[in-house]
Amino acid sequence: MFVLKRNGSKERVQFDKVLDRVIGTGDRLKVDAVAVAQKVVSGLFDGISSKEIDSLLAETAAVMAVEHPDYSRLAGRIAISSLHKETKSFYQTMKDLYKAGFLSSDFIKMVRKYNKQIEDTINYKRDYDFNYFGYKTLEKSYLLRVNRKVIERPQHLYMRVALVVCGSDSFEEVKELYEMMSLGFYTHATPTLFNAGLVRQNLASCFLLGTEDSLDSLNKSADEISKLSKFAGGIGFHIHDVRAKGTEIKSTNGTSNGLIPYLRVIDAYANWVDQGGGRRKGSIAVYLEPWHADIFDVLDLKKQNGKEELRARSLFYAMWCPDLFFKRVEADGDWTLMCPHKCPGLPEVYGKEFDALYQRYETEGRGNKKIKARELMVKIIESMIETGGPYMLAKDAANLKSNQKNIGTIKSSNLCTEIMEVSDFKDEIATCNLASVCLNKFVVDGKYDFAELHRVVKIMTKNLNRVIDKTFYPLDKAKKSNSRHRPIGLGVQGLADVFFLLNLPFDGAVARKLNRDIFETIYHAFIEQSLELAKQDGAYETFKGSPASEGQLQFDLWGVIPETYSDWDKLKSEVRQYGIRNSLGVAPMPTASTASVYGNYEAFHPQSSCLGKREVLSGEFVVVNQHLTKDLEALDLWTKDIRDKIIANNGSVQTIPEIPQTVKDVYKTVWELSQKVLIDLAADRGPYVCQSQSMNLWLANPTVAQVNSALFYGRSKGLKTLSYYLYSKPSMMAQKVTTATVPAMTAEEQLSCSLDSPEDCVACSS
Repeated sequence: MFVLKRNGSKERVQFDKVLDRVIGTGDRLKVDAVAVAQKVVSGLFDGISSKEIDSLLAETAAVMAVEHPDYSRLAGRIAISSLHKETKSFYQTMKDLYKAGFLSSDFIKMVRKYNKQIEDTINYKRDYDFNYFGYKTLEKSYLLRVNRKVIERPQHLYMRVALVVCGSDSFEEVKELYEMMSLGFYTHATPTLFNAGLVRQNLASCFLLGTEDSLDSLNKSADEISKLSKFAGGIGFHIHDVRAKGTEIKSTNGTSNGLIPYLRVIDAYANWVDQGGGRRKGSIAVYLEPWHADIFDVLDLKKQNGKEELRARSLFYAMWCPDLFFKRVEADGDWTLMCPHKCPGLPEVYGKEFDALYQRYETEGRGNKKIKARELMVKIIESMIETGGPYMLAKDAANLKSNQKNIGTIKSSNLCTEIMEVSDFKDEIATCNLASVCLNKFVVDGKYDFAELHRVVKIMTKNLNRVIDKTFYPLDKAKKSNSRHRPIGLGVQGLADVFFLLNLPFDGAVARKLNRDIFETIYHAFIEQSLELAKQDGAYETFKGSPASEGQLQFDLWGVIPETYSDWDKLKSEVRQYGIRNSLGVAPMPTASTASVYGNYEAFHPQSSCLGKREVLSGEFVVVNQHLTKDLEALDLWTKDIRDKIIANNGSVQTIPEIPQTVKDVYKTVWELSQKVLIDLAADRGPYVCQSQSMNLWLANPTVAQVNSALFYGRSKGLKTLSYYLYSKPSMMAQKVTTATVPAMTAEEQLSCSLDSPEDCVACSS
């Protein structure tokens, strides 16, 4: 049996050479090299290539990660070693990409200008730090290809981004950003990684737009959505102003078909125009206020059953809820569905102004239909339980606590519910650039290094501010908005890793305080850096009249007094004098892909499993909590028997008697935590989050009462985003039967019960 080598020669397959390959890449890892090599050799065939052997080695090791996380590291090292054998230096790789027509002439000029410094700086050894899941995520989505073949290395990617963001300023700052990303302190968001240096380098992550109630505007918005989606933008699209089904159209003497046929067109656009040249499908979230007369039809669009002509499943749906709706639900009052053509202006107002206008339309009899508010809430929650959505957001909280309230009304969020910006569909499309800081990097010798976190966030702020001016804008309206208001989005990943590293239960008082202190530090660093930028380049154009210009920062809008930094009054005074460069700054986003790359837990979320499989676009992977592994190894408890018990318990350690309670407390999964804990953590960080946060709800077997309770509790805590996704646990076994017989409650009865004691229901929903 022969193997075909990369140089074209043939060589007899030898077990020792396969073993040496494993040993050479598995240095200082806790793996059984012989076991890996034996499994691979048994699967070889005549004529197999060296590259195919490497793939088989990596895949075999990755499957064995259930035994120890080091097998995933081994798999990553083998895959990276194979990639290095197939790829070239940074300079040559960029030349090849330029010749293939991917890179811009301006970018290649920077590559030539800094060639010597780049080669002295770039460190390919760091490529070997990725585990297999991280590397495959990079390979699938981020590393550039020519003729479908990956020709870029991870370090090339980081240098490419650093050159684009900082290259026109100085190489020292290029080096600073490269080191930040290469060492895993922070990362720019997916569109920036996708597009940096390309001929059309859209570096922005999010776009928010709406449409007027006219055929020209509806067609124009569909065209704008397709152009934004083409360059990897996630889109939030508000349609509150579009007239409802059955409303007359005087110009044609006909009636409107309503929202559903139009949303099916937008759904088709999402499938037709994908993101980043086929790297992921177009992603569009549709926002609607719950008084719109087509609301019930829209809530059915995501469902799996029903007539195809009444479904648009590729879109995501979101409720932009005024507080009056919650009050009516709470009071079991009536709710009037309206058409925006007959009841104009409702999307433009919030708070007391909305209440007055809405109630005036009710008094004047302009509504289409009167229902019970709880009937609609039940419909919304039933959709959430079945499909995970719609997202639920608080319109009044979003506007009342916004630093952009001086420029208009916020009418929606983005695809992931963390961006909240004013978008004027006539002249502007709100835009935001994102990055996330890896919080676990600041755990040093059992303590949290807030000073270093503060330093890194200032670097992030400075570089995101640069991105505003470096990005290619698919539409002039997006450029106009971003240039005038200059919002950015600072997010996080790895909060759960921080708690694991410090042996803190996610639901403990110490973790809660640390969460609050981390976000005050991030917000303080943002304000301080944005102030420094304003002293240098001037305040953003629409600063005058903003809450910040009047001495009100985000925590003031929440009525909260900061606890960590004592110089807030001094900062406010300087902000009033000089302004800030960016209207908005903190927006914790999901970070699903980039956290996978760095091997961190996503955003600020708890773990969903201590040991299990994860299915993503790049494949199916075994994911093991490396912190738990280390702690159990120290107790001589990381054994096959314990691993089997964790698997048998669906990734939980809570019922395994051999594991100490102190360990169990730290390693609870999200299914074992009260939703009240997660909402309280979100509310504690809220005064330092000037946009919003992608906060999920996690309920193993959700009921209408539980979901309603969580939403109302989040509202009572002042959250802007009440629910991004609702996650539930798939049923793994038949329902257990007890001897007691309890009459089933209707959904309306569940909702009524939950409103009697919302806090208790949330607390017991773990």
